[in-house]
Amino acid sequence: MLLAELARTSAEIAATTGRSEKTALLARLFSHAEPDEAPVVVTYLAGRLPQRRTNLGWRALAEPVAPAARPTLTVSEVDAALTAIAAVAGRGAVAERRRLLHRLLGAATAEEQDFLVRLIGGELRQGALDAMAVEGLASAVGADPREVRRAVMLGGSLGEVARGALAEGPPALAEFRLTVGRPVLPMLAHTAADVAEALDALGPAAVEEKLDGVRAQVHVADGRARVFTRTLDEITERLPEVTRLARGLPVGQAVLDGEVVALDTAGRPLPFQDIAGRVGTRDDVPTAHATLPLTAVFFDLLSVDGRELLEAPAAERHRELARIVEPPHLIRRIEVTDPHDARQREAAAGFAERMVADGREGVVVKSLDSVYRAGRRGRSWLKVKPVHTLDLVVLAAEWGHGRRTGLLSNLHLGARSADGSFVMLGKTFKGLTDALLRWQTERLSRLAVAEEPWGVRVRPELVVEIAFDGVQRSTRYPAGVTLRFARVLRYREDKPAVQADTVEAVLALRR
Repeated sequence: MLLAELARTSAEIAATTGRSEKTALLARLFSHAEPDEAPVVVTYLAGRLPQRRTNLGWRALAEPVAPAARPTLTVSEVDAALTAIAAVAGRGAVAERRRLLHRLLGAATAEEQDFLVRLIGGELRQGALDAMAVEGLASAVGADPREVRRAVMLGGSLGEVARGALAEGPPALAEFRLTVGRPVLPMLAHTAADVAEALDALGPAAVEEKLDGVRAQVHVADGRARVFTRTLDEITERLPEVTRLARGLPVGQAVLDGEVVALDTAGRPLPFQDIAGRVGTRDDVPTAHATLPLTAVFFDLLSVDGRELLEAPAAERHRELARIVEPPHLIRRIEVTDPHDARQREAAAGFAERMVADGREGVVVKSLDSVYRAGRRGRSWLKVKPVHTLDLVVLAAEWGHGRRTGLLSNLHLGARSADGSFVMLGKTFKGLTDALLRWQTERLSRLAVAEEPWGVRVRPELVVEIAFDGVQRSTRYPAGVTLRFARVLRYREDKPAVQADTVEAVLALRR
């Protein structure tokens, strides 16, 4: 398949609001794709790269390259070129990556260049995939969308399902089923404001502690154990403690869902950053957390001794899980069998408060009747966690890319220090609507004191309310900390910069 066809379809999808029209465009694209191209096509449409990282910065992507006169690049050639770029390392790597990028862009037309720059830079947003891609693939191969959806759930990858379906037709979908040793995409949760709202929505439910660890799916078979992340990467060799724990369970075969965590001597969870540092460790990349002891806490059971439990009610799955896993490796929870009972509601709210006080991220409320929907963000699981907010000052803003070209997008955020200056805590472009982007571009342009190739530095006068999930260590910023998952809530033009939150307040949250 030519990249031009993919780029054109991407643009058409972005310009189309109707679900049926988007689905039809995807079906046409899939019908033109070769089976072996399907995984790359799907990944590109989702705005991602199979290589994940290319180490190409916006400076390299912004350098103009004369476009080709006509389209000749294939999707496979682009994938091979990006794989080569991602593999470059060592002395002269920056120059070599730039050379390879320019060669790739020089073989692309202007339309293809625009697509590639936005794709590589993470600015390709078109709302194309998930449910609509499943329906598009089903239409392309003449299959029932429900069968395609189940195959994706159990096969773990829409791309791999597309490869099989395009090669063999609908019968290939039956080959995708829950198999010990092959990970499936995890079930995810929506958000509720509080426990009461979650109970009102779900009815009889369990309220479970929410651990801020690394999501892990553990497969046990014949005395061996394998561990996979939520993105289906295998990390077995990095977690010997977890594999020992799993091998000791009283089962022949099982697939368990849980979190890998680290606990201090008082049993309180250590920060996610520490855990990620240990889990992400390779032998040739030592980190300060390489020897941090980890453990696992399990909250669901997908299969046990040849019996698939995906369609079993959550209450039954937990009973089976509790039969083979004991505390402290079993999730802490309470059940609310009657959500209208005031005592049970009060007990659930109290449990959630204790979990937060004990260092947990919050709670997850799960319908007792819910089935396990692999790869879906189901409404039968609702997470409840406290949201932190800070009033911070905008110190600078970076020019956007793709749809945000010409708009000031990525905000540099600062907290007030004791001497009256402002200390940068991080950046965010999340939570900005199109209207807010236009407003902040006009407002920050008037506050600009210096223009940079990447954006503008501004007078520290504009206060913005930022929501975030927590504070973590960072050597990139002067205070030694940054905000996790920061996003803009609103601007506070009613508040002067001298009333912005202080660095001390941010450090107190870290403590």
